[in-house]
Amino acid sequence: MNVLLSRATMRAMFLSCTPRRAPAALRVLLVLAASLIGMDLHAAQVRAWLDRNSMQLGETATLNVEVSGNATATRPDFSALQQDFNLLGTESSTSMNIVNGQATSKLLWAVGLEPKRAGTFTIPALTVAGAQTQPITLTVVPASAASAKAGDDLFLDVSVEPKSPYVQQQVRVTVKLYFALNLTDGNLEDPHGDGLNARKLGQDASYTAEVDGRRYRVLERHYALTAEKSGAATLVPIVFRGHAVDPNDVNSFFSRGRSVTAQAAGATLDVRPRPAGSGTDAWLPAQSLTLTADGIDANSPAHVGEPLTLTLHLKAQGLGFEQLPELKLPHIDGADVYPDKETTINRDDGAWQYGERTRKFAIVPNRGGTLKIPPLSLAWWDTAHDRAASADLPAISFGVTGAAGAAAAGAAKSTSIQSAVSSPSSLPVASMSDRNIGPPWRTLALAACALWLLTIAAWAVSTWMRRRGRGGGESGSGPAARGDGRARAAFVAACKRDDAAAMARALIAWARDEGCNARTLGELAAAVGEAQRAALSELERRLYAAGSGAFDGGRIAAAFRNGFAFASMARAEVDSPLPPLYPFPTR
Repeated sequence: MNVLLSRATMRAMFLSCTPRRAPAALRVLLVLAASLIGMDLHAAQVRAWLDRNSMQLGETATLNVEVSGNATATRPDFSALQQDFNLLGTESSTSMNIVNGQATSKLLWAVGLEPKRAGTFTIPALTVAGAQTQPITLTVVPASAASAKAGDDLFLDVSVEPKSPYVQQQVRVTVKLYFALNLTDGNLEDPHGDGLNARKLGQDASYTAEVDGRRYRVLERHYALTAEKSGAATLVPIVFRGHAVDPNDVNSFFSRGRSVTAQAAGATLDVRPRPAGSGTDAWLPAQSLTLTADGIDANSPAHVGEPLTLTLHLKAQGLGFEQLPELKLPHIDGADVYPDKETTINRDDGAWQYGERTRKFAIVPNRGGTLKIPPLSLAWWDTAHDRAASADLPAISFGVTGAAGAAAAGAAKSTSIQSAVSSPSSLPVASMSDRNIGPPWRTLALAACALWLLTIAAWAVSTWMRRRGRGGGESGSGPAARGDGRARAAFVAACKRDDAAAMARALIAWARDEGCNARTLGELAAAVGEAQRAALSELERRLYAAGSGAFDGGRIAAAFRNGFAFASMARAEVDSPLPPLYPFPTR
C-alpha cells in the first residue's frame, strides 16, 4: 500500500525525532530540511509570460519561463520558436525564500525574441519539469517612428542638415539618444545608406535634459555624411538596441536586464549634381577654403644658389584632405624648384570636418636679376552662399644678386683680362696716340685676341684637371676648375629636407668641384678643418649608425655656409694606396 503523507505530517514526524534540548541553530537547520522535503513532494508549478504583448517590427521582446518548487528542473526546449523569431540568447537565475519556516524556490529562464516579420504570433506551450505552460499571443506591427516620442522611457532624435546637399558636400547628422531607465549595455547604429559615407566626429556628449516635464539622460553623437552620387539618397532608420534593469527587481542583479529598442525615422536626401558653371578642375564644395603661403619675404635679399623655402597651406571646412588636390608650383623662370613631401591631416571640431594639406618647396635661384613666383589660384564652391569662389595668392617678385663666390670670380676674370691685354709677351700694344687716333676695329681686334688667349688657357687648365681626376691617386699641383654651383645648391636643398643620403652625395660632388679628390666622407673629413670634420662625423653617424637619435640638417648646412675650410691644398689632395671601388665617371 502506497501512503501519501502531507507536508505538515512529514514536518511533524521529522521534528518529533529532534531532541528538545538540541541547540537552536540545529533546530533551524532541521526545520529547513523538513520544509525542503515537503516542498519536493509537491508537483512543480510553471508559468510563462512576455514582458509585453505588442511591439514594433525591429524591436525585441523577452519571454520568461518560471518554475516554482523544483530547483533542479532542466531547461525547456525553445527550438520551436526559431520559425518566427531570432533567438538572442538565454539567461537563467535561481532564487530561494524562507518565510515563517516555509521555503520556496524559483528557477527562471529568460530568452530574447526578435520577430522576423510583422503579424500575430502564438508562443506555443512549453514543457518543463513535467508540466506545460499556457500559449501566449504576441502582436508585431510594422515599424513606425511615430511611437518613438517624448514621454517614452527611451527614444531617438535625428537631425540632418542640409536636406538638399551637393554631391560630396558634408551633411551634418546629429543623433540624440534620450533614456529614462538604467541601461546596462547598448549598440547605436551609425548612419548608413546606399551611396552614403559617414564619418564620426569628435567624442560623444553626455548630459541631462527635461522634455515635456520629464528628466532624461542624453547621449549625443555627430557625423559627417557625404553622398557619392547625385539624385535621391535614402538614409536608413537608425536603431538602438540594449538592455535595461529595474532597480526594484531583485532578480535583475543576476542578469543583463530586459531588452530595449528605439528607432528613429529615416530621411531622404535630394543630392544635387555639380553646377555647370563650376569649371573642370577638382570639385571642392566647402563651407570655407583658404590657401596661404609663407616663408619668402620680398624685401629680404636673395642670392644665386642659395635656396629659399616657400610653404603652401590649404585648409577646407567641410572636406577631408582626400578630397583636396595636391599642392604644386608652376614653372619658375630663373630658379630650380625642389618640392618636399606633403603632410596631410583630418581634424574636426565636433560639428565640421577640416581637411588640410601642407607642402614646402625649396626654390634655388640660378641667375641674378628679378625672380618672379607666378600667382596661384584654386577654384572651389562656396556652399555657405551657394556660389563659385576662388582662393588666390598674388605673385611674389624679388631681386636676386650673384653669389659672393661668383663676384670674386668675376673680379679675378677682369684682372686676368687686363693682364693679358697689357702683357708685352701676349700682343703688341699700341701707343696712346695710336689708340686715340686709330680706327675702332683695332680696339675690337685687341679685345678679341685677348679673349681668345683666355679661352685657350681655360681649356688647357680644364683638360689638365680632368686628366688629374682620372688618375685617381695621382698628385697634382693646382685646384680643379670650379663647378657651376649646382652641387652646392643641391646640398643646401637636401639640408632643408634633412635628407642625409642626398647631403652626402652633394657634398662629395661639391668638394670635387672645389678641386678635392675625396671620394668618401671620411676622405673629405681628412681635408677640412675641425669644425667641418665634426659636422661630417655627425652626418656619417646619421647614415651608418643605428639609433643615431635626432638629426638636424641645418647644423650641417651651417658648418659649410661659407664653403669648404680646407686645412691646406696638400690636405685637399687626398691620396689612397688602393684603387677606387666605385670610380667617378670622367667629366
